[in-house]
Amino acid sequence: MSIFDSPAKKSALLVFTLTSLLTPFMAASINIALPQIGEYFAIDAVLLSWVATSFLLTAAMFLVPFGRMADIYGRKKIFTIGILAYTLFSLACGLSTSVTMLIVFRVLQGIGSAMIFGTGIAILTSVFPADERGQVLGINVAAVYFGLSAGPFFGGLLTEHLGWRSVFYVNVPVGILIVLIVLWRLRGEWAEAKGERFDLFGSFIYCISLVLIMYGFSLLPNLPGFWFIAAGIAAVLLFVWWELRVESPVFNMNLFRKNSVFALSNLAALVNYAATYAVTFLLSLYLQYIKGFGAESAGIILVSRPIVMAVTSVFAGRLSDRIEPRVVASIGMALVTVGLVLLIPIGSSTSLGFIITALMILGLGFGLFSSPNMNAIMGSVERKYYGVASGTAGTMRLLGQMFSMGIATLLFAVYIGRVPITPSNHDVFLSSVRAAFVIFSALCFAGIFASLARGKLRGR
Repeated sequence: MSIFDSPAKKSALLVFTLTSLLTPFMAASINIALPQIGEYFAIDAVLLSWVATSFLLTAAMFLVPFGRMADIYGRKKIFTIGILAYTLFSLACGLSTSVTMLIVFRVLQGIGSAMIFGTGIAILTSVFPADERGQVLGINVAAVYFGLSAGPFFGGLLTEHLGWRSVFYVNVPVGILIVLIVLWRLRGEWAEAKGERFDLFGSFIYCISLVLIMYGFSLLPNLPGFWFIAAGIAAVLLFVWWELRVESPVFNMNLFRKNSVFALSNLAALVNYAATYAVTFLLSLYLQYIKGFGAESAGIILVSRPIVMAVTSVFAGRLSDRIEPRVVASIGMALVTVGLVLLIPIGSSTSLGFIITALMILGLGFGLFSSPNMNAIMGSVERKYYGVASGTAGTMRLLGQMFSMGIATLLFAVYIGRVPITPSNHDVFLSSVRAAFVIFSALCFAGIFASLARGKLRGR
C-alpha cells in the first residue's frame, strides 16, 4: 500500500514537508548572513552569535510545553497558530532597525517554531502506521536537509544581492502558503490526551532552567556565568522533582526512567546536534573571514553537506523500517565523528577540496543517523505521548544546537574577547575554531556508545 493512498496522508505529508523545509532554510541562510548583520549593526562576535542562539533558546524552552498543549488541546490548532506566528515575526525580523529589536523578534519567531515542531512529527506519526513511519520520517528529514542545502546557496545569493533582510522576507510567502494548505486541505484534529490538565508550574520551571543555563554559558569564563549555570541545574532538579509528583506532568519522566530506547535515542540526538550544529556557523565565518569568499561563494561550498544529508536520509529512513534503527544510526554517528576529526587541523592553507570532503562525510553520517533515530523515538511511545515525544525530540535537537552555539560562543569569548573579528585576530579565531572541533569530535565519539546502548525497538 502506498503512503499516498489517502487525502489525509497526502495533505499531512505536504504540509509538514514544506514546514520542515522552511525553518532549516532560514537557519542556514542566517548563518551565511551573519557577517553582513554584524557589519551592519557594528557588533562583536559574541553578540552576533546571539542572533542565532536567541531563536534556538526560545524554541527549546517552549517545545515540550507546546507539545503537551497539543496533546491536550489539539495538534492542528497549535500548529496553525505557530506557523502564523513564525510568518509574522519573520517579517518583523526583516524590518528590524537595531540588533536589540532583531533579537527580540528572533525570540518571538522561536516561540512560533516551537509550536510548529512540537506538533508536526506527532501529527505525521498519528496519520501514518508504524510500517510506513520510517519512510515518511525519512522524507520529512530529507525536507529538512533540502532546506539546509538551499539555505547557504540562496541565502548567500539573497544576502549578496538584496541584503540580509531578504533572508527573513523570503519566509513570508512560504508561510502564507502553508497556512492556506492547512485551512483548505488538512482535515481532522489530534488530541489523544484531551481533558487532562496542563502543568503550568512545571512548564515555567522548565523554561527558566534553560534560560539560566544558556545565559550562564554566554557569561563564561567570568564567575557569574558559573553561578547562572549552577542555578539552572538546580532548576532542572526542581523540575524533575515536581514532574515526578504532579498528577498530570508536562513531561512524563517515566518515558526516560522506564523506556531505554526513548531515553538513549534522545541522548544520542542531543549529543549529535551538540557536536555538529555550530559547524556551519564556524565554517561560514572561516570561509568569509579567512578565505575571503563572499556570502554567495561560501554558501555554495557549504551546500555539499546538506545535499548528502538529504539524499541519504530517505534511504536511511526506509532502511530503519526493516532493520534495527540503532544499527543504522550508530554507523551514522561514527561517520560524523570521522568528519569532525578531519576538520580539527583546519588553517588558512587548508584546501577547499579537503573541507568539502569532510563536509560530505559529515552529511553522510548525519543522514544515516537522523531519521532512524527519530523513528526509534516515535516508535517507542504510546499514541497519547506522541506530542510530548515529538516535542522532546525537537528539544534535544534544539538543546544540542544551543549547546553547540554555546560552546562556540564560549570559545570566542576566551580566545578572541568581545571584539569584532578582524585580520589582527584571525590567528586566535582559527585557534578557537580548532578547539571547537576537538570538543565536538570527543562529544560525537561518546555519542556512538549512547546510540549502541539504547536496546532493540523491534518486538517491543
